[in-house]
Amino acid sequence: MAETHVLFVEDDDVIREATQLALERDGFMVTAMPDGLSGLAAFRSDQPDIALLDVMVPGLDGVSLCRRIRDESTVPVIMLSARADSIDVVLGLEAGADDYVTKPFDGAVLVARIRAVLRRFGHAGRPAGEPGGQERADSRGVLSFGDVEIDTEGMEVRRGGDPVALTPTEMRLLLEFSSAPGTVLSRDTLLERVWDYGWGGDTRVVDVHVQRLRTKIGQDRIDTVRGFGYKLKA
Repeated sequence: MAETHVLFVEDDDVIREATQLALERDGFMVTAMPDGLSGLAAFRSDQPDIALLDVMVPGLDGVSLCRRIRDESTVPVIMLSARADSIDVVLGLEAGADDYVTKPFDGAVLVARIRAVLRRFGHAGRPAGEPGGQERADSRGVLSFGDVEIDTEGMEVRRGGDPVALTPTEMRLLLEFSSAPGTVLSRDTLLERVWDYGWGGDTRVVDVHVQRLRTKIGQDRIDTVRGFGYKLKA
């Protein structure tokens, strides 16, 4: 099995070298860069499987680098931030990051989060045998909600007949909603099912991704149920 290639952009020499060694011990191939511009060049030349981006790096900051990567690719991105309550976290998620880890981090936690992201990117569709959604699919495996169509076999989404570009995380989120239209799904439920969190996570990850999904499929398609969660309009 080919090694998973990680692009790691971090300007702190000690953190960069120690994290690279830890990831390599866990079987990852790592390209480590000290700034955003060299990180972007490495991303374009090496085509890594996943990118770990520190928010505060020189040349091209991590949020801007994430936007550049997302303009070109749906490769998973995890942001690293030293301040859990910082606006940097939200900015990174809004730029297209799939998850974030707060520094200082435990190496085992970082590896677990990387593997969780890679699992859902490798399985963007619904696992075989999991219930939900199919009762609304037509003979082509297409679910329809207003002007939104979800091709559950081809993993494609159209709105008003036009294709909608979703990241794998956004696709999994939409599939969760479409599996139970009209049913309220809590943030904790979505964290567990979409982000594969077996522990408590920051619900801002869910909120930002729901907002990103709304901008693509229509602001009125997903309702907020205050104090409970979200639901897809049936």
